[in-house]
Amino acid sequence: MSDKSTATIARLSTADGAFHQHLNALLDWEGVSDKAVQARVEEILADVKLRGDSAVIEATNRFDRLSVGCMEQLRLSPEQLKKAFDSLPDEQRDALSAAAERIKRYHEHQKPTSWQYEEDDGTVLGQKVTPLDRAGIYVPGGKAAYPSSVLMNAIPAHVAGVREIVMVVPTPDGVLNDLVLAAAHLAGVDYVFTIGGAQAVAALAYGTESVPRVDKIVGPGNIYVATAKRAVFGQVGIDMIAGPSEIMVVSDGQTDPDWLAMDLFSQAEHDEDAQAILVSWDVAHLDAVEASIERLLPTLEREGIARVSLQRRGALILCQDQAEAIDLINRIAPEHLELSVETPNTWLDGIRHAGAIFMGRHTSEALGDYCAGPNHVLPTSGTARFSSPLGVYDFQKRSSIIHCSPEGASELGKIASVLARGESLTAHARSAEYRIND
Repeated sequence: MSDKSTATIARLSTADGAFHQHLNALLDWEGVSDKAVQARVEEILADVKLRGDSAVIEATNRFDRLSVGCMEQLRLSPEQLKKAFDSLPDEQRDALSAAAERIKRYHEHQKPTSWQYEEDDGTVLGQKVTPLDRAGIYVPGGKAAYPSSVLMNAIPAHVAGVREIVMVVPTPDGVLNDLVLAAAHLAGVDYVFTIGGAQAVAALAYGTESVPRVDKIVGPGNIYVATAKRAVFGQVGIDMIAGPSEIMVVSDGQTDPDWLAMDLFSQAEHDEDAQAILVSWDVAHLDAVEASIERLLPTLEREGIARVSLQRRGALILCQDQAEAIDLINRIAPEHLELSVETPNTWLDGIRHAGAIFMGRHTSEALGDYCAGPNHVLPTSGTARFSSPLGVYDFQKRSSIIHCSPEGASELGKIASVLARGESLTAHARSAEYRIND
């Protein structure tokens, strides 16, 4: 690392011979839980699978410090959700409603359609799009209560046509968050259970006497939730194994340094493992952003968390030019990418890997978190190389349609026969040959 490193955030330069070694160390994050966590999660999953509601109640009482006696005490009614929405201050209710409407409108554009085409011989081929029957939404609770996560996970499911949406949200010490419940009301959630952790994932995956079994589980959670989601994958679908939040900002040196410092803080304040990186080819600009970081960091309510995040995984990177900045983007494959440059559209063709791209100086990542419309559930830890944001398509399945005419079956049968016999699968071949009419 450069000699210009400070106690708050590292300074790197692509001209440094050891740059790639430093970058690899910076990006390294191990999302796999240790053996102790895995063993505990496996125990909880097995218990819930075996004993259902009783195991969920016991685990919830233990981990969330409750003393409930039945699952009915852990279920919230539609009336309770509506009451929470109606009781919000006007400003919060209006903001939540506006965000929900924008998210819904954006995701309506994602809806794929079924299609078919007919070949000359009358054979029809196509694709049928069908929503999942039931989706499970995991929403963090306690200190990390995010109504925005409810909207971002449940609204795409609703738009996709999912028949039932089941939400789980832990309530440590029995504390309910009205914004979260109001968001569930707005998003059309059918069931809400105040349970969390591995026991909630197990209940969704296997079903219990009270919790309906779902087809897919989406939504972020702690290491126990992530480990449980990984373990039940195959029994149910999952969205992703999410790592810490990330932001990468590329600046041409013309954006207000205070704006950029706060953009970096917006992710660093999530948790100590979050990552905030700024890239520029203007060294004086990086100096100015660093000065803004030092001056503004003490003003944050979550200063302690943000400071640790910046010290552990943050960096200001000096590169040579736009081309090298694009190379860094594709190497890092960030969850959130801010292009704080004059002509961001000219960058798009070169960018292959990013979860969400925020274009121009005025588009802060925070707008995407809450109300711009696109989904804020994004691939992390470099998985934007092969993954996409959560969307309507994650709550739908595609079935192939093949309807052969007699002539089509005959012609296809000739091809299939040759290939099947080449694989020594003679029943396949004979099945196809029965339909050849020559």
